[in-house]
Amino acid sequence: MWTAELGTGEDRGLNGWGNDELQYYTGRSENVRTEDGHLVITARQEDYEESSYTSARLVTKDNKEVQYGRIEARIKVPAGQGFWPAFWLLGSNLDSVGWPQCGEIDVMEARGQQPSWIGGALHGPGYSGGASLSQSYYDAEKSFDSDFHVVGIDWDKDLISWWVDGNVYHSVTRGSMGSHQEWVYDQPFFLLLNLAVGGNYVGAPNGDTTFPAEFRVDYIRVYQRN
Repeated sequence: MWTAELGTGEDRGLNGWGNDELQYYTGRSENVRTEDGHLVITARQEDYEESSYTSARLVTKDNKEVQYGRIEARIKVPAGQGFWPAFWLLGSNLDSVGWPQCGEIDVMEARGQQPSWIGGALHGPGYSGGASLSQSYYDAEKSFDSDFHVVGIDWDKDLISWWVDGNVYHSVTRGSMGSHQEWVYDQPFFLLLNLAVGGNYVGAPNGDTTFPAEFRVDYIRVYQRN
């Protein structure tokens, strides 16, 4: 179901996949493997294809699409300046309409330098990039790199809500959209998992950043109503 997207995105006109990321995504076992029942994406500091870091980015594009339901993952993320793990969805019409018209649902993204923080967001026409409809979940007693946690969304025709370990912290409704914003979440989406190194969301690694770093996924579950 999952396939690896390779490179830096430059073949699509995206420098660093559009986010100034620093890694080269590969499909090598050094960067993506299964171990002890987990999917493990590993970021490494190494010279590879003119990049200084490697990692992996997996997608279900052309294989598995989802429209509505509960989508959740049990994950453990790495800590350290410059790590950007994410579990997200893109509209399956990406190739025909482009981004952000296709819509993007960020189920979970984390900043390695803030291990007690998880974020969720929507990007779409009129609310993309720095203007996304986003919210964060913070718990000083939790460190998302030290244990597994369950993150997810509940997605209905007119509502998307985000939660961590059952605690809802963000929701967006069709009716809450402004006149310049378009609801594009009544169509199929595909899933993505990746661990970026650097990028405009987290900044570059520094001298305290430890490699290799692992993004572990115990499971991903999709529940859909009949």
